[in-house]
Amino acid sequence: MAELEESTMTPGVPDHLDARVFDEVVTATSELIRIDTTNRGGGEGSERQAAEYVAAGLAEAGIEPTLLEKKPGRTNVVARIEGTDPTAGALLVHGHLDVVPAEPADWSVHPFSGEIRDGVVWGRGAIDMKNADAMVLSLVRAWARAGVRPPRDIVLAFTADEEDSAEFGSDHLVKQHAELFEGCTEGISESGAFTFHAGDGLRLYPVSAGERGTAWLKLTAHGRAGHGSKTNRANAVSRLAAAVHRIGEHEWPVRLTHTARAALTRLAELHGLDGPGPGVTDAEVDALLAKLGPAAALIEPTVRNSANPTMLDAGYKINVIPGTATARVDGRMLPDAEEEFHTTLDRLTGPDVEWEFQHREVPLQAPVDSPLFAAMCEALEHHDPGAHAVPYCLSGGTDAKQFSRLGIVGYGFTPLKLPEGFDYQALFHGVDERVPVEALHFGVRVLDRVLLAEGTSGPSRPRPALHHDLPAPSGG
Repeated sequence: MAELEESTMTPGVPDHLDARVFDEVVTATSELIRIDTTNRGGGEGSERQAAEYVAAGLAEAGIEPTLLEKKPGRTNVVARIEGTDPTAGALLVHGHLDVVPAEPADWSVHPFSGEIRDGVVWGRGAIDMKNADAMVLSLVRAWARAGVRPPRDIVLAFTADEEDSAEFGSDHLVKQHAELFEGCTEGISESGAFTFHAGDGLRLYPVSAGERGTAWLKLTAHGRAGHGSKTNRANAVSRLAAAVHRIGEHEWPVRLTHTARAALTRLAELHGLDGPGPGVTDAEVDALLAKLGPAAALIEPTVRNSANPTMLDAGYKINVIPGTATARVDGRMLPDAEEEFHTTLDRLTGPDVEWEFQHREVPLQAPVDSPLFAAMCEALEHHDPGAHAVPYCLSGGTDAKQFSRLGIVGYGFTPLKLPEGFDYQALFHGVDERVPVEALHFGVRVLDRVLLAEGTSGPSRPRPALHHDLPAPSGG
């Protein structure tokens, strides 16, 4: 409790953030972790109990939740907080309730214990992303207690199925319940604004302003079935293996997006280096990355397309050559580099292997010169003086891809102040996932400053009539 009291006495914390909010964010993170919302893919999973927990917390604060399901148990929660400016574009704040599987035998603590030990909350979802769900829930409850309203409408969405295809989560909401997001111009969610220690005391906060597109591929090789002891020049397994090898070894060319260029320019400046010029070559980009030390890890995965073989499947008996063989490849596409991805895959797979999208989502870019981006950077640097916020592009993807279909520009912003040696990125889907209590407190303070900042709204859009659905699931 001494640690909690110390955090609430931090100078500069506004009066409307009472001591209770810092207690609640820790409790909510722990209690959400205890609710097993494992998403095993293929439609298997249930977020219902976690959704009910969130909905109850919102309703208690006078914020009316709407629960929505495409399939029983795969539950989403949406709510709207009315702002003071009816002409301002609304802000979507979204987080997912599902988590990836965790094997208890591999962990130091049970992954669904939500144990709080030595100032750290442990368990699956502590980083990805029940911590963020708890921050948002606790913050808006504190606003309700203090009678605080944000300047723009804020739409809250707690989604299902982000860890698979989003079919039962954001995809369903966008396709069947778009009216709930009417007026939203921008959105914030996971995977940005965490402390990145870049060496020599340099503290960075990468704020996500882009995502590579998802291109999960299925490869199918066809050949002639036969006996394993016979010569076979049309062996489907050999054809597939050759294609997979070519894909795995391919060197993709550099393609600097606006976000990646801005990130490289800022990181170069912070390291006392020249940034990338307008005609920068692949070799020059690679050389610059090599000079950035640990900070290169923030940018290197997002200056190229990529395709990584991940699964192989062929045959049913060792002495039988199968007629087909399949593989799965995790591909990622940069904005404006999708055509290059297609033509390259055609060439690498060759005439004997077909490829198709198993799951596909668009790449995203968000402006790094917007008022909202500036406010996010200012809030981080305000609450961690001496640190530097930098643009960042995600190598993977989030629910922002689905919400982009509604014209919502997405940023990754889950603020966490982390100690040196805390490998945040390794804990995504990793063993012993955990989050420091003080990081949660920091996140609440930073989110509060951003969400209440004046002048951050996007282009004005009409406010919808508010929906007063009963807090029970509706199909779609």
